[in-house]
Amino acid sequence: MHPTGRTAFTLIAVLATIAGVSGAAGAQETQYPKPTELPNPYRLVAGWPTLPKNMNGGHWGEVIRVSLDSKGNIWVFHRCFNVVPPGSATCINRGDANPPILEFDPSGKLLKSLGAGLFAYPHGFTLDRDGNLWASDVNDQETVLGMSAKNAEGVVMGQEVLKLSPEGKVLMTLGKEGMAGTGSDMFDRPTGVAIAPNGDIFVADGHFPNKHDTARVVKFSKDGRFIKSWGRKGAGPGEFDEPHDIFIGGSQNRVYVADRRNRRIQVADQEGNFIAAWKQFGQPSSVFVGKDDTIYVGASFPDPAAKKGELRGIVIGNAKDGSLKAFIPDPSDLDQVITGTSASGIAADDKGSIFAADVGTHNLRKYVKVN
Repeated sequence: MHPTGRTAFTLIAVLATIAGVSGAAGAQETQYPKPTELPNPYRLVAGWPTLPKNMNGGHWGEVIRVSLDSKGNIWVFHRCFNVVPPGSATCINRGDANPPILEFDPSGKLLKSLGAGLFAYPHGFTLDRDGNLWASDVNDQETVLGMSAKNAEGVVMGQEVLKLSPEGKVLMTLGKEGMAGTGSDMFDRPTGVAIAPNGDIFVADGHFPNKHDTARVVKFSKDGRFIKSWGRKGAGPGEFDEPHDIFIGGSQNRVYVADRRNRRIQVADQEGNFIAAWKQFGQPSSVFVGKDDTIYVGASFPDPAAKKGELRGIVIGNAKDGSLKAFIPDPSDLDQVITGTSASGIAADDKGSIFAADVGTHNLRKYVKVN
């Protein structure tokens, strides 16, 4: 049936109105300042933390993630003080003297170390409200640098998420160790993990490259039961290209994904419904959202005026509307960085102090507000 007369006129008027609104919205697209135009109200804390000399001579290797517990202690997930292969240093055969998980108090004093022998290629890391640790292993190789990636049980390490007690006891395993897949019980290089207030588990899956072109978020109940997954490789709303980190936070408890190769932060609700895609945060490697709705992103930006044509640092903004507040330039000399990204992991405390895990220049940094 075709519209005629007054019905047709009304339909045309409605379509014209919609077109006008769309055009106005496009014309009023938000313009964001460049990172170099933003203030930097932060100071790097020198000599923090204190790494004991009996641990790799007091020198870090690749540091991938950092997280805070309810007491304000800082937990670090790193690659066993190793730097090879560059950008993806291995924990294989590093032994008990090089544990991948460290706990520091706010002053930077080492309190605890654990996790030796559990990981080949550390990547994702977070803590839940009960203080349990959640960590992912993105290894997908049976042999690394001529070394077998098999654990003491003869199984190839990787492709899984582990839940550990604060003492290092394995409480839960998600995924099938050493096996890549896209089903409800397998991962294809899981990059990050986030825990909702009700205990639901969200895993960002699909480190580049991977065997199945995986790029998704997988949701589980607090007891590890598969609920749903969303996303596929692509550039559209709700699609991903290397979801490199994931966080649930802010006053609305939204899901924030560092969609790295798409150069954007994607925002969704906990059912996977798309809310926003923000490109103003650059190419993100890490994301953290505070209780006050401040979002912190470790990112890089193309900049012809910068060394190697790239500007790196931490972007700070509003997690509700995507507006930008500040930018902390990376203090590292890019000529000294073989590979890897700055602030591959990021966290902040209630005072606004920022903690950045650095793969590229092998460091853990702390910033405090100066005004």
